[in-house]
Amino acid sequence: MAFYEHVFIARPEISPQQVDTLVEELTTKIKELGGNTTKTEYWGLRNLTYRIKKNRKGHYALINIDAPAPVVHEFERLLRINEDVMRFKTIRVEALDEEPSPILARRDRDERRRSRREGGRDGEEGLGDFDGGEE
Repeated sequence: MAFYEHVFIARPEISPQQVDTLVEELTTKIKELGGNTTKTEYWGLRNLTYRIKKNRKGHYALINIDAPAPVVHEFERLLRINEDVMRFKTIRVEALDEEPSPILARRDRDERRRSRREGGRDGEEGLGDFDGGEE
């Protein structure tokens, strides 16, 4: 079997819960066709570089697929029919990466920075063992 990374953009009018449901439906369809999914990620509602069907935003999601080529072709055919999917891209890769994607890693890093910054405002954290320069 071959390995694929599949990213799709869903319409911004649907909710994140509906995107999760769509991802679950797609993963079960892949399993019914004889493939396997190893990782799914919801990247959130993000700005588009250019307008697609008069939309400026879209819900992004990633699915790692381990399946033969005919399964992927049928999967893509089903996505073309689905009205909630605006665009999709499937790329064949040598191996599937089980670590969080750079998109999620950046989001986690930004959240950690934000929490440290907010914690430093309370006066309890932030300076650590700094004693103000007295010796």
